[in-house]
Amino acid sequence: MKVSVLTGAGISAESGLLTFRGEGESLWAKFNPMELATPAAFKAQPEKVHEFYNLRRRLLHEVKANAAHFALVRLAEKLARKGGELNIITQNVDDLHERAGSSHVLHIHGELMQVKCVACDLVAVWTADLGVKDRCPACGEVGRLRPNVVWFGEMPYGMDEASDAVTRSDLFVAIGTSGTVYPAAGLVELAANHGVRTYELNLAPSENYCVFDEARYGLATEIVPAWVDALSD
Repeated sequence: MKVSVLTGAGISAESGLLTFRGEGESLWAKFNPMELATPAAFKAQPEKVHEFYNLRRRLLHEVKANAAHFALVRLAEKLARKGGELNIITQNVDDLHERAGSSHVLHIHGELMQVKCVACDLVAVWTADLGVKDRCPACGEVGRLRPNVVWFGEMPYGMDEASDAVTRSDLFVAIGTSGTVYPAAGLVELAANHGVRTYELNLAPSENYCVFDEARYGLATEIVPAWVDALSD
């Protein structure tokens, strides 16, 4: 069996990372995305943008992968033993899937622990604070490094690869996603149009819940391991 999983902020929330949307303790309820997550914002106020992403990077150092992340590792191992495969497509910029032990993780919104040089397009691992005085290790330009994350108005990475994985799957599962952010939210429709069975695992129904064939709702650390156990039987 080939399984494609789309993960969103909901899978990492119980590790201590804020989700982007929703009432109360959400990231964009605390910060204005237009001031912090656009190319124009970075051009106008690079210090402020760096401060925001440095804060997120430091928080990411402090948290750990949770039971939902580890359940997907267990699923991948069980599928592989039977000749199947698991492809994880994530909207998350954290590295918790990898820390849990997952491979084949496609970060369509980039990675917080990476930088990109706007002068030479270098992409490199960067786990410390980043600022306007930092020099690109490839081209030597100063102040041209930015977080390698996809900002509003930019195209996600690897959508052709993600679409190919989905259409080749026997099962498509969305975990912890709002169903509001496109083109990622359109992957379930792509799956359905290709006859792929679809399943939603979420804290509450997403905006596009009606497209899914089946659903289970609750905390990710509870419902994802339970679903993996049931699927593997």
